[in-house]
Amino acid sequence: MQVAAESNNPRTHCHNQRLYGVDVDLTAVRTFVTVADCGQFQEAAAVLAVTQQAVSKRIAALEKELGVRLFTRTARGAEPTADGRTFLPYARELLLAEERAAASVRRGRRPLRVDVVGARLAPAALLRGFHEAHPDLPLDVVTLFDVDSALTALRSGAVDASFRAVAMPGRPQPRGVEAARVYDEPVQLLTGPGHALAGRTSVTPGELAGHRIWIPGIVDGTEWAAYYASLAAEFGLTIDSSGPNFSGALQDALAGSADLATLVSEETGLTWPDGHGLRRIPLLDPTPVYPHSLLWAAANPHPALTALRIHLADARPPRTTARTWTPGWAETVRGAFRP
Repeated sequence: MQVAAESNNPRTHCHNQRLYGVDVDLTAVRTFVTVADCGQFQEAAAVLAVTQQAVSKRIAALEKELGVRLFTRTARGAEPTADGRTFLPYARELLLAEERAAASVRRGRRPLRVDVVGARLAPAALLRGFHEAHPDLPLDVVTLFDVDSALTALRSGAVDASFRAVAMPGRPQPRGVEAARVYDEPVQLLTGPGHALAGRTSVTPGELAGHRIWIPGIVDGTEWAAYYASLAAEFGLTIDSSGPNFSGALQDALAGSADLATLVSEETGLTWPDGHGLRRIPLLDPTPVYPHSLLWAAANPHPALTALRIHLADARPPRTTARTWTPGWAETVRGAFRP
């Protein structure tokens, strides 16, 4: 801004903060991030243990303070606007900064902060099970962008653990970080009712060659991009990642198409309007699985971290007898990374 030349004067700086500053309520910011992750005001209210009306009021107050609309309401829930998508990564940073500040004066009593790839994937379900088994242990769940963000947050102490497919092609083992494979999440096919494969009870990955597979929003350099690139190369698939990841638009396109399909994780909860008639079809022989690993800093002293690791080891589902596939680079995560 145009006040940079005057910033050395503390009195001027204080005046400029009042003039240009925004009084952001971090409770409203946390509510915004939760709605963005959940995709629905009602689901966010359940996560935050408040009423849906309270969620709406917080978002409205934040929008008024920022002077922009953050969400577009749809029949399916809430989609972030362009301004909302721009604000989201900065909102996450605000919440992480808040936690770091609080942790600096109350170490050992803060919640266990865990990063998950997505709020609707298997790690989130595993954490719900941990919370139900240990309701007395405070838990805070966040969603960081990619494995690099997760490793930075682990090393700084901003998060205590992260669920990631940490091993990636060309990536060295992270120093000072340990990891253990905790869950292999099956990948399924999702089609509309008119698709050529819609009537099948199962499909092999090889049978998807030649079909239009659309997975919008894949970001180069992320672990999920590396996973889908390996899957496509292994089975001769063509995956189109063009366009933003608006779940409603994708479902609408699937419902009306005879040749378009997508891939979803087994634990991804999906709802769609009456009449769409979408089909979730298992992939077998082999079943592609996404390799979720738990990462933590070797020097992290949080007392609840050990409880989480023990819970995940005990709750790990028995290995399936069906033939599975995961990228070769993911097979290295079987024990723990060490310095």
